[in-house]
Amino acid sequence: MTESARDTHRLRRAFLSSVAFTGLLWLIELAELVFRLDLSHLAIFPRRPDTLAGIVLAPLLHVSLSHLFANTAPILVLGTLLLYGYPKASRILFPVLYLGSGLGVWLIARPAWHLGASGLVFGMMFFVFTLGILRWDRRAIALALVVFLLYGSTIWGIFPTAPDISFEYHLLGAGIGVLLAFLLKGLDPPPQEKKYDWEGEDGDDDWPFDELPGQHNGSSELR
Repeated sequence: MTESARDTHRLRRAFLSSVAFTGLLWLIELAELVFRLDLSHLAIFPRRPDTLAGIVLAPLLHVSLSHLFANTAPILVLGTLLLYGYPKASRILFPVLYLGSGLGVWLIARPAWHLGASGLVFGMMFFVFTLGILRWDRRAIALALVVFLLYGSTIWGIFPTAPDISFEYHLLGAGIGVLLAFLLKGLDPPPQEKKYDWEGEDGDDDWPFDELPGQHNGSSELR
């Protein structure tokens, strides 16, 4: 399999994995609507022992269809970029981000019900963007630029801008994303640099002539 084919296969697999997780979120939300269920009691209420299960369940639940709609595209895009660009790091990032942000919310957030996948969104966003700055290879920079152009304006979500939005989930997700970017920055090797026929063995351009015009035995004549 050529490098291009492997790249395409990795991108397709990353996209399908993101679709699968998003599909799970939609199945849960549609089940709530069809069967008239209210699963919000399975979310996180900080410092209440009976809601510890919400650390696992809260990211799978949403307040409404509009809430889930708001998270769907970012999960698809950011999940695909992350799994494609950093397959090894993502195996550590996802479980730590998923459980770590929920545990943080349970420990320090305001006394209210906290639910939704926004913490995952902010964690992935800050992770990919921070790695673009730290690694500075072509793929990392390209992925970071995509994230910045699409979702740079949402950075204000880490601040308490509205009383019915869990900025704590956003802030903790973002913080974990940045921390793991520093810890995992070297886990995935950078993409191989392409070399062209006109490049020398060390990657520098070879001048096609041994000497410049008018250059003989180390001396040159300027006219």
